[in-house]
Amino acid sequence: MTLGYDGQLYILAFDHRGSFKKKFEVGDHATDEQIGQLADAKKLVWEGFQRAIDLGAPAEKVGVLVDEEMGSDVARAAKERGVKLAMPVEKSGQPVFDFEYGDDFGKHINDFNPDFSKVLVRWNPSDTDDEKKVQGERLKRLGDWLHDNDRLYLFELLVPAADGDLASVDGDQERYDTDVRPDLTVQTIQEIQGFGVEPDIWKIEGLDKRADCERLSTTIRAGGRGVVVAVVLGRGADDAKVDHWLEQGAPVDGYAGFAIGRSIWTDGVEGYFDDEISRDDAAEQIGQNFKRFIDVYEAAR
Repeated sequence: MTLGYDGQLYILAFDHRGSFKKKFEVGDHATDEQIGQLADAKKLVWEGFQRAIDLGAPAEKVGVLVDEEMGSDVARAAKERGVKLAMPVEKSGQPVFDFEYGDDFGKHINDFNPDFSKVLVRWNPSDTDDEKKVQGERLKRLGDWLHDNDRLYLFELLVPAADGDLASVDGDQERYDTDVRPDLTVQTIQEIQGFGVEPDIWKIEGLDKRADCERLSTTIRAGGRGVVVAVVLGRGADDAKVDHWLEQGAPVDGYAGFAIGRSIWTDGVEGYFDDEISRDDAAEQIGQNFKRFIDVYEAAR
């Protein structure tokens, strides 16, 4: 298969597991009733996604990223409706990537048949060689399996600041994001590629400058890597910050959309479960938020 993805892609992401339980004050050993409540929250986000389509979101470009643990009903419904479906492969909340279902990862992918299989990876150039080797080998194993089975590889990359990175900007996280993280992200991608890991789509933290988006695009397509693309992740930031990230990436050849989650659905989900708004109003709010980010991206293109 040809490496990459040819088209625009706007993903509503709600595959959160550990962080989702924490947000709703559910421990790791959740009861069936609690898991049911969390699954219902995922269904609410799905209702909001459908509302966005009713509001004019381009059905051929939009998709959902949802997990098996609490979102299996949503995943099956998405497939039945012909909605683009992405599902996570990684074990939630791990500093070093590992498979959620161990050696059975392929069976779970085949059972749900998602359009994209997603990993979340934390990687900084200052990580130890052993950490990089373990992650690189596992990520290559997944990528090779996906491509051998004609499946698409969606790679979410986080480049958390190491102590030295923050020290270089006097502990200022915002300066790290603007002045340090772009160079580290390019270096990290090159390191990951060096392990033979070949994503079709890179899900990348937003960058504050268009020139950095252009450097990143050049990096992910270096070496004849087909039509490999990047999508912007929201990282739970406020609307103004996410809008800025979208506006910087959207005009760049090699950027193909976004995968945004908490910035879209947090208020609606929390408002509904706190009995502050109706379920219908919560779904409407989620749909409006998703559609608005699509409009921002499309206008910036």
